[in-house]
Amino acid sequence: MLETVLDPAQPAPGVIVQGATGRAARRHVALMQGYGTPIRAGVSHRTDIAEVAGVPVFADCAAAVAATGARISVIMVPPLSVLAAMREALEAGIELLVTVTEGMPAHDALRAHALVAAAGARWIGASTPGLAVPGRMKLGFLPDIALAPGSLAVWSKSGTLSYECCLRLTRRGVGQSAWIGVGGDAVKGSRFSELVAPFRDHAPTRAVLMIGEIGGTEEEDLAETLQRTPIGKPVHALLAGAAAPEGQMMGHAGAIIDGTTGTLASKSAALTAAGVRVHARIDDLADALAAEHAGECP
Repeated sequence: MLETVLDPAQPAPGVIVQGATGRAARRHVALMQGYGTPIRAGVSHRTDIAEVAGVPVFADCAAAVAATGARISVIMVPPLSVLAAMREALEAGIELLVTVTEGMPAHDALRAHALVAAAGARWIGASTPGLAVPGRMKLGFLPDIALAPGSLAVWSKSGTLSYECCLRLTRRGVGQSAWIGVGGDAVKGSRFSELVAPFRDHAPTRAVLMIGEIGGTEEEDLAETLQRTPIGKPVHALLAGAAAPEGQMMGHAGAIIDGTTGTLASKSAALTAAGVRVHARIDDLADALAAEHAGECP
């Protein structure tokens, strides 16, 4: 289903929003819909709200999917409710789940990962700002001001850092073919290395920007994958955490350094060895990408 979302030649799949009657969800249903995302229905256990932003609200995913044929769900429920919402979505036939909630318990995320794998579905999250194909659809709350059609695929752990990078790049005429926030949690649905295959033959993508951070081994895993099966396109990287104090846990659950892995030096060395151009500063990154892609977006 991710490949269908990324393919501009394919009709955009229908989307439901679980937890659609929540205050933040109501706002973002309208924003996603305003961007052009085909929101077909909401799901909520509340019985006093029949519609949100003009779309009908159903009591459960099965009814919403049966009525609309939707295959994507954006899940906007409290942390302890995410696992149950994901299970309900998968049982209804949802093929792509985007969970934006922060604070999903790690054991719930492990169970969710197994459920998604068993169903043959794709999960973006937990704790993700979402994903977008500029000019086509957005799933989550990526800021419109930083979105513009182009040929740069953006993969990011950090939401706010990716907002800043994409805003600066769009102002320099560099847009995105797709933007995927994988989230900063240690247990997640899609890791950087798992995005290599879908983007290897993605014609709209001419280059990739990976925005990572200290902690965990996700960036080293990506480097290993690129060494084994090159993506065939330039890959740039920006790593957060150069000024982080040693021995102190950072904000993201995945930002934990273990021995000699997960450090800025180990990630930079592994990525560089895999042919990735690692940038120390956003300004350096913007200059390099502007030289490659200038003039792609207004």
